[in-house]
Amino acid sequence: MAPRASWKGYLKLSLVSCPVRLYPATSSKERITFNQLHKKTHNRINMKPVDPELGLVERSDLVKGYEYEDKQYVIIEDGDLDSVRIESNHTMNIEAFVDEKDVDVIYQDAPYYLAPDGAMAEETFIVLREAMRKSGKLAIARLVLSSRERVVTIGARETGMFVCTLRNPSEVRGTAEYFGNIPTGKPDAEMLQLAEALIQQKLTTFDPKNYEDRYEIALMNMIKEKLKGHKPIIAAAPERGNVINLMDALKASLGQTKPPAKSKTKAVPDEKPAKVAASGGARTPKSKK
Repeated sequence: MAPRASWKGYLKLSLVSCPVRLYPATSSKERITFNQLHKKTHNRINMKPVDPELGLVERSDLVKGYEYEDKQYVIIEDGDLDSVRIESNHTMNIEAFVDEKDVDVIYQDAPYYLAPDGAMAEETFIVLREAMRKSGKLAIARLVLSSRERVVTIGARETGMFVCTLRNPSEVRGTAEYFGNIPTGKPDAEMLQLAEALIQQKLTTFDPKNYEDRYEIALMNMIKEKLKGHKPIIAAAPERGNVINLMDALKASLGQTKPPAKSKTKAVPDEKPAKVAASGGARTPKSKK
């Protein structure tokens, strides 16, 4: 079955427009989740709204409120929200182009894939994609998702395009509160040289398959053992070395000429570790949401 688009509309640059479809680039369906059950009946628990004065209340009696001061709320009606709702014109209008390096990663939020909507759109789509690829630029555009306008970046990716929603600047915390007391002085030259050499020694090409979620794999192995009626296997904690002088630690580290270690988890006997979704393996059991 073809993936379902989360948005359909037009990618527009000046007088040029192209029908496109937007798809979520990531999924959390493969993550292991748990349900809240009663310890005796194992029935799934329903969360119901409770007023501290009235007790259990009906959902139909709930209203939206914005806390403008401590325990002081202004009530927001549906009509109020309708008055500020931005109507979607189903157009992703490109407003500007920027260098990719100018978009700080901290502003990047949700990733999407963008593809042409039908064969008739492919020629225009390819022209826009290759123009961005050759110029090395990202497009800045706006679109309405779930009745809310989002600013996005658009760039070439393989034969399609990559879209990323951007966080509002007010959502990003400044660094002064966290980094303000960190010294800015230069480190010891010899220790810096040793650290740089250690980086070069462990230099490799990033492959996400080498960095699987070890906790998720161990969790699934534990679930498999529980389903068989076995006691769960306790995962060994990583070994901690003795605290030694930084210079000695750097020199000792450089003496280890082993290549960068891949992320591994000890498999359960006679069982293969659960594969992540990207590996194309069979889906493993998980709890329902």
